[in-house]
Amino acid sequence: MVPFRRALLALGLFGMSFGYVEAAVVVYLRTIYDPIRVRIYPQHPPGELFPLLRPEHLADTNLLGIELGREFATLIMLAAAAIAVSRNGRQWMAAFLVAFGFWDIFFYIFLKVTIGWPASLFTWDILFLLPGPWVGPVIAPVLVSIAMIGGGIATLLREASGNPVRLSARHWTLLVLSGLVIITAFMWDFRSTMAGNWPNPFNWPVFAAGLLLGLATFVQAFRLRPAPAARPSEISR
Repeated sequence: MVPFRRALLALGLFGMSFGYVEAAVVVYLRTIYDPIRVRIYPQHPPGELFPLLRPEHLADTNLLGIELGREFATLIMLAAAAIAVSRNGRQWMAAFLVAFGFWDIFFYIFLKVTIGWPASLFTWDILFLLPGPWVGPVIAPVLVSIAMIGGGIATLLREASGNPVRLSARHWTLLVLSGLVIITAFMWDFRSTMAGNWPNPFNWPVFAAGLLLGLATFVQAFRLRPAPAARPSEISR
């Protein structure tokens, strides 16, 4: 891995600047979609995200596919930035989490600065579109991003010290389960959202369970110390 401070600076700068680029794209998309939304939902003021616009509302039905491709390309770019500062899979995963977290948080910061949105941390947002829409109040993905940045930085620090965090199969299983539970919270009412309705109250218990499971699993793995190397006399036994 490149020196820790240099890696963190690179990941932070990339995440922040890419957050601005992503925010600018959203501003352009809203400029395009707002006239369509006002025509279809005249009772709702411009700038709202719900009810969702569906493909049949759009003259160019390829726009949804292009948007999905943009989301996928975003993940590839964050992964590529992580590869540039990493030498193994652990470092790559930690670097990806840091870059992703900075990108997500500064995406909202730059939207607030440029167009005054979101009105608060509890404003609902559309987070992702595959396999269905992920929606939730802004504070939910921000909390996940803070946890990702913290876990990623802690892991990179341990890598730099030569005492890496080693995740067992059990830890990986619990972390994946944590992610799936959080995604479930974001997609809890996706059928209603896709049907053109407003989101129902966010499922905070499911979200909190997933986030706390991930945090507890990482803390347990982080606190584990490698077993001391056996002495030559012990090896011979």
